[in-house]
Amino acid sequence: QNRIAERFEKTILTLPPPPATATSAISNGIDNMSFPSWLQGEWDVTQTLVDVQTPLGLKYIGGPNGSESIAQASLQETKQQLQKPILLKLRYISTTFQNENAVSVVEDRLYNTKQRLNSFAGKSVVASVNYSDVRQSNRQSVLKAGGTMEDPLQTTVVSFKGPAAQKVFVTSHGEMQTPTDGRWAGYEVQRSIFALTNQNTVPPITTDTEYIWELERIDAQHVVGKLRIAGYLNANSDTLYFDARNRAVSLQDYTLDMRRIG
Repeated sequence: QNRIAERFEKTILTLPPPPATATSAISNGIDNMSFPSWLQGEWDVTQTLVDVQTPLGLKYIGGPNGSESIAQASLQETKQQLQKPILLKLRYISTTFQNENAVSVVEDRLYNTKQRLNSFAGKSVVASVNYSDVRQSNRQSVLKAGGTMEDPLQTTVVSFKGPAAQKVFVTSHGEMQTPTDGRWAGYEVQRSIFALTNQNTVPPITTDTEYIWELERIDAQHVVGKLRIAGYLNANSDTLYFDARNRAVSLQDYTLDMRRIG
């Protein structure tokens, strides 16, 4: 389990594989990553970018065609956000269906997705966020497993205030089974499909992103931690996909400071 936290120390990361069996809970769309019980509730969060890396070289972040000019502009824009704290609110809720009737704490995906997108944009850009019933992630599966209408699904659809939408799927996750000494680590891999919703003929863009957390409980009201966001290329969108060989092409490291609300 310590291997998850070790991913913060590595420069070359490989995309974690999806579940090995088609009958696993995550492949059936009814399983969410379990956060530690002490994270349940709503939090004021300060998230600060502290490091940016392009471990395979600049061209790999240059869009679908690997343009170095686009990559340079993108990297400079990201570096301008270094040491600038982003303030947002995050919510974690309890569910009982996915862990043999023991309580699990999971992300409120609808609430947290909207918070993150609006906070990092610096303005209100999200019109709505909804769960999506798809073949491997649907409400009926959750209800059959003993869940409720309020339990998060693995797939969300974001409608932006402009002519754009984004669908996000969970493809893999892992976490410490037993947090020790108030410490916890976990990761989740998401696949995002971003598309314009007007008459523009630009094809959808597909990206794979790994989120790695390491959290420490200071006390009941205060949690600190780290978040690493690793970006990977996708075969559907990127000409350099096979050159990257499933290795992360971008790494963004953040510190997290979380203060319980109420």
